[in-house]
Amino acid sequence: MIFDRLSNVEKHTLFVYNLCNYGEKMNFNYYFKSLQGKMVNLLKEIVYLESPSNDKKAVNACSSYVVEEFKKTGAKVTRLPQKEIGNLYIAEYPASRSKEKQEQILLLTHIDTVWPVGKINKMPFYVTENKVFGPGALDMKASLVMAIFSLKALNELNIQPKKKIVVFLNSAEEIGSEKSYEVIRDLSKKSACVLCLEPSLPGGDLKIQRKGRLVIRLEAKGKAAHAGTPDKGVNAIKELIQQLHQLQKLETKETTINIGLIGGGEKPNIVAENAWTILDIRFWNNIQKERILKFLKQLNPLLKGAKIKFLIESFTPSMEKTEVSTDLLTQIRRIASSLNMKLGAGKTGGGSDASIASSLGVPTLDGLGPDGEGIHADNEHLLLSSLVERTALLTEILMRL
Repeated sequence: MIFDRLSNVEKHTLFVYNLCNYGEKMNFNYYFKSLQGKMVNLLKEIVYLESPSNDKKAVNACSSYVVEEFKKTGAKVTRLPQKEIGNLYIAEYPASRSKEKQEQILLLTHIDTVWPVGKINKMPFYVTENKVFGPGALDMKASLVMAIFSLKALNELNIQPKKKIVVFLNSAEEIGSEKSYEVIRDLSKKSACVLCLEPSLPGGDLKIQRKGRLVIRLEAKGKAAHAGTPDKGVNAIKELIQQLHQLQKLETKETTINIGLIGGGEKPNIVAENAWTILDIRFWNNIQKERILKFLKQLNPLLKGAKIKFLIESFTPSMEKTEVSTDLLTQIRRIASSLNMKLGAGKTGGGSDASIASSLGVPTLDGLGPDGEGIHADNEHLLLSSLVERTALLTEILMRL
């Protein structure tokens, strides 16, 4: 076919011409396939702007670059300055000046990654066959590219979405932040539905359930004494170890406890006066969460003279399967079917910002980002074909929902 001999630029021009002049239905799979090179180039730029959550300067630099790309789509961007974490941003499309309330779709994204600055030197960005490698490429900088190119398509093709599109750019999703949670809750309450662009489950399935997360700091206090006369003291480390054995009673197939950090004591010849540990506790529903908190509140010292207390360092609610989210999934599947795509739905133990929106009763789906493997691992990569397919799907969703 003559069409197959055209360059991607020529194909892209032809698509736009046919839609604008003849009203033909756009095949967004072909459309974004013609833009694949530009999408990869943008992804490369964003990946090279390394953005670990705790490096405010680095995150802000990456955010500033991404924000300029959103502005090119015709979106209005609002900056929410932050003191402790990177700045937060909200992009609204179209940038309407109308004061009338308009229904909106909220897209959740994040700028930050788990990788430190300099990781790019040991884990370079590269493309091989159908895979794109790089720190943060899958989680979730490719999704930022998706959102940018979807809005660009709507703008370039003069397509008016049925609802306003709001994109939240989180700077601290990987570590959790009450500031970002506040913004997500506020935006979610104003939204008809929430779509989180985290990577899909392996194989492309969406995520309709996620585990909740409690990060708990457990502290034990004893009494210092000389190691030669330990009976004169109370060993906080021993108290903490016994408490951790107690906590094993909480663990089931559905509730897991990870002892992530631990410390205590001063010197080998001193009975430890203080000890602490940081726990990552995961659960599927609110009932399990309440059981965990009840158990923690009832903890009592096991050694005479010891003290024990716990602090909640962070909390992410579980994303439970709800009727409204199931209805949204049905709508999304219909749209996917028109692109010859089949969408499954499953659950995952990891947390995301989608759980914040879902806990408010707002129709929420997660995992609309590309397919791939190696999240938080050295082999992190996405499938290039899924980047094109998922951008096509996202654009259709934004048009038709």
